[in-house]
Amino acid sequence: MTDSAEPASLPDIPIALLTDADAQVRLTANNEQLQLLLPNSESKAVGDWLEILDRLKQRLNSGERFWQPGASVTLIARDRLLDARQLQSLAQALTEVELKIDCVQTNRRQTAVAAATAGYSVEQQPPDTPLLTPGTSSNKDLSEPPLYLQSTLRSGVEIRHPGTVVIFGDVNPGCIIIASGDIFVWGRLLGIAHAGAEGQRDRRIIALQMEATQLRIADILARVPEQSPEHFYPEVAYITADGIRLTKAVNFAKSYIFDSVAGVWIDAIANSR
Repeated sequence: MTDSAEPASLPDIPIALLTDADAQVRLTANNEQLQLLLPNSESKAVGDWLEILDRLKQRLNSGERFWQPGASVTLIARDRLLDARQLQSLAQALTEVELKIDCVQTNRRQTAVAAATAGYSVEQQPPDTPLLTPGTSSNKDLSEPPLYLQSTLRSGVEIRHPGTVVIFGDVNPGCIIIASGDIFVWGRLLGIAHAGAEGQRDRRIIALQMEATQLRIADILARVPEQSPEHFYPEVAYITADGIRLTKAVNFAKSYIFDSVAGVWIDAIANSR
């Protein structure tokens, strides 16, 4: 990743780190967005976690502060495996200098799960794909394994994943899920869900209780009726010739097939009569 704007002056770092870009602990301002870049896990110049944390604290507390108090930081973890305790240590170090983690970019599944559980927005990339800033996109392989999150997602959290996302819990209003694959919510879907984000019109959104403020599949957008039904049951959102439709999840796989030519799902049983 390259910075499009010249980062503010930071204190000197050891010469060993200057010879290995993947070993740097960097805090930069990129297009007015603060980014904290952690060392690559395979870098030979990187010590243990406590050493990395110590380097970060030195960088944060040395030199002139170029950020506004309360500013948000995007943590770029790359392939480094972080657990809940390490994320908390990073958050604490940033809090001491009036910064806060807002989003975590990673290509490690365990890190994505830990970050989402901690309440951070998450953008997960495939292991061999360069990490991107939020809002950009690249071609993602749907062979990427699903991302499983066993947690209720609070308002303000955004999850981005190049495959299918499975949530065991509720998705609260103000939460956004963007997936190149399907989206399964084993709970109440009250936020925004976007499946097939790379243009895959055969993707679906399934929830035990569908009350989303907005549904999107590929390039098709729909809004769920404001008035809630008297009775809830698992539903599937899918693309038809008339746009996105909802139907009961029971027997969907047996009744509907995807027409790849038309780019829509059709009721195979009804059309066979």
